[in-house]
Amino acid sequence: MTNENLVSIETKTERSLTDGKSETQIFLKMYVSAVKHGLLADMGDSNWRTLCVIASFMDEDGNCYPTQSQIAKGLGVSRQAAGRRVRKLLEYRWQGRPLVTAIQDRHEGRFDNTRYTVLPISQIRIFDAEPEEL
Repeated sequence: MTNENLVSIETKTERSLTDGKSETQIFLKMYVSAVKHGLLADMGDSNWRTLCVIASFMDEDGNCYPTQSQIAKGLGVSRQAAGRRVRKLLEYRWQGRPLVTAIQDRHEGRFDNTRYTVLPISQIRIFDAEPEEL
């Protein structure tokens, strides 16, 4: 397994001096190493795009709570096609390990949104460091 970064998530928080409101932007970065080590070739464009859409909903713990409709809209496909693509990504293994897991919790007798967790093997990280204070 490589210790080089293959993909990462970078955040940038901007605070308005006029109204004091903050806005955080999230950027998914793909390193050349992802190509050199074969990750992109192995996972294919469908899994890559699906991972990017799910990761765009990531919180600081690596958990993502997009709805099926949000995933479909992000991919530009139907809900049914999005469901197939998500299942394919969940079945995908990089170096024998999954990149993403999914758990559907129940709350008061009904299902909550599926919680997708982007696992550390994916090397996608978010909020590695606390934002700098102004």
